[in-house]
Amino acid sequence: MTSQGDTVARAAAAGRAGRHDGPVTSPRDKPDTPAAARSRMTGKQRREQLIEIGRKLFADKGFEGTTVEEIAAKAGVSKPVVYEHFGGKEGLYAVVVDREIRTLLDGITGALTTRGSSRALLEQAALALLDYIEGSTDGFRILVRDSPAGQSTGSFASLISDVASQVEHILAAEFKRQKLDPKTAPIYAQMLVGMVALTGQWWLDSRKFKKADVAAHLVNLAWNGLAGLEAKPSLRALKG
Repeated sequence: MTSQGDTVARAAAAGRAGRHDGPVTSPRDKPDTPAAARSRMTGKQRREQLIEIGRKLFADKGFEGTTVEEIAAKAGVSKPVVYEHFGGKEGLYAVVVDREIRTLLDGITGALTTRGSSRALLEQAALALLDYIEGSTDGFRILVRDSPAGQSTGSFASLISDVASQVEHILAAEFKRQKLDPKTAPIYAQMLVGMVALTGQWWLDSRKFKKADVAAHLVNLAWNGLAGLEAKPSLRALKG
């Protein structure tokens, strides 16, 4: 069985090969009609339009449930236009996934590179993930729909690994301070990031708690452990 990671890699190459940045028109875009003049787009504009349409359809229906015909119909173009830009549905999906991963990683990386205590950085990282889920719900659905966190391959599994590698150095520094073995930091980084990501998936659908409260409880368990849970946890960074 071909993994999603392999599919995305091939799709990205196909998307690059099929990229077309010149003016694009469909058969219905006839130059001698007013409607055609209004609907004509540059290649860049059409590409962005197709990415936004694909993003919404992939979020709602998943990769398998979305067709090139539907993407083209939503954009008001013919199927060949989609192929010109992305080489097919796989290429478009690869572009969408790549953008979402970069957006989320940028947010978390920014949170982890600010100044503050280890606990403050943990709070900021948890909030960064929840901020992304809240502000880019469709994007997060795409990342987790076709590549659940439990899989060892795929976009979401790769994302978790990337984030965990950035958390390692924070945990290693804290372990050294507490005279714990810093070599075990990668194990705890995977557990920590996995816990936050799975809780984020749950919160995406339930929304029973406020974002700050979810982050506070995550940090409560991650920082204090079950033996030292606070009765009413809150984010210290928000108090400053």
